[in-house]
Amino acid sequence: MSALKWLQGKERGAARLAPFGLPLSDHFVLPRMLRRPVRVLARLGVGEFQAPRFSAAMMSAVLIFSSSAYGAYLGGHVDGIVQSITARTGFAVDQVKVVGNRQTSEIDILDRLELDGWTSLIGFDAEAARERIATLPWIEVAAVRKVYPHTLEVRVGEREPFALWQQGDELSVIEKNGAMIAPFSGGKQVLLPLLIGTGAPASAPGFIAKIEKYPELASRIKGYIRVGERRWDLKLDNGITVKLPEDDEDQALAELVKMDQDKGLLSRDIAAVDMRLTDRLVVQLTPEAATQREAALNEKPKSLKRKPETKI
Repeated sequence: MSALKWLQGKERGAARLAPFGLPLSDHFVLPRMLRRPVRVLARLGVGEFQAPRFSAAMMSAVLIFSSSAYGAYLGGHVDGIVQSITARTGFAVDQVKVVGNRQTSEIDILDRLELDGWTSLIGFDAEAARERIATLPWIEVAAVRKVYPHTLEVRVGEREPFALWQQGDELSVIEKNGAMIAPFSGGKQVLLPLLIGTGAPASAPGFIAKIEKYPELASRIKGYIRVGERRWDLKLDNGITVKLPEDDEDQALAELVKMDQDKGLLSRDIAAVDMRLTDRLVVQLTPEAATQREAALNEKPKSLKRKPETKI
């Protein structure tokens, strides 16, 4: 009897060691991670395995889920699903920090982020948002960073305004290289130098640098007028127009400042100072001053009137 039991035990052991009909060595040992799956498959092969309750329902759910996921992938709806799920699990964007903007409003920047109240930080495309923000007129550089769990940080660098440029009825803010930034919108932009005329932006940087050598004159200039793309007129705060020559601007500016310091030229009742001629300076009086001067010339002093002759 003991021999029979030993043979039966040996047969059962052989069956256990060859679950797929392939004999294994007595010394072969499966890796730990494969032992349980192999035992389940072996029991399934001999009819000893019993499926857990609700396994059919679970398999159906897995099949439905995988089919839905595949359909969403084919339809391009995966991003929307990820956004919806992650937003409702604590990753919805509810705070935005904007740094570096002076001329650009935060409203314009937020509009370029395209947030809808349920935007998930996980699925948010920061690079696409950065590219949209970079299209704003004043923005030179932009960066968008995710700060988990629910914050976006936007850092921008703006273009540097140099002057206002008037072309007909249009007034624009420009950079030093002449590139247009945006239409004039008021505020502190009124403090920028005003350039008027065709070709003014190209020549303005060098010319304004010359004017800045004379701070008293520079503070009184309200407009730089480019004439014929060859020379400059200066419009002062008291209405006087200074017509500079085409050449030797530096010498003309030095003479103008000296005459103003010595004789108060730019504080007189005059309309224009014409310095276009190299050998003379022409001063144009205002209409009121011209009328007063003409009246003074026509009036004869009493001392110069001829006395009647006395006969003796």
